[in-house]
Amino acid sequence: MLRWLALLLLIALVALQVHLWTGRGGMRDVWMLKARVEEQKVENARLKKRNETLSAEVDDLKHGEEAVEERARSELGLLKPGETFYQVVEPAPGDAGADGKPKSHGR
Repeated sequence: MLRWLALLLLIALVALQVHLWTGRGGMRDVWMLKARVEEQKVENARLKKRNETLSAEVDDLKHGEEAVEERARSELGLLKPGETFYQVVEPAPGDAGADGKPKSHGR
C-alpha cells in the first residue's frame, strides 16, 4: 500500500513539474515575458530620447528667432531682404578632362 502511495505521489510530482515548466503561466511564459519587457524598455528609452530632442526643438522654435530663421533658410530656401543667393555647382567627376578643364561636348 505504501508503495502505491509513493508511486502516486511521484507521478503527481512529475505532472506538476511538467506543468510548471511547459504549461500556461509556467516558466517558459515567464522567460518570454521577461524578454518582451527588456525589448520594451529599450524601445521606451529610444522613444524618450526622441521626445526629449523634439521637445528641445519645439522650445527653440518657440523662444528663439535663430532656430526659426535657420529652418526658413534650410527647409524653405528663404532669404532676408537685401541678400543675394549664389549657388555653386561643382562639375561632375566625369565632366573634367585630364588637364582638369571641362570637356567640350562635340563643339
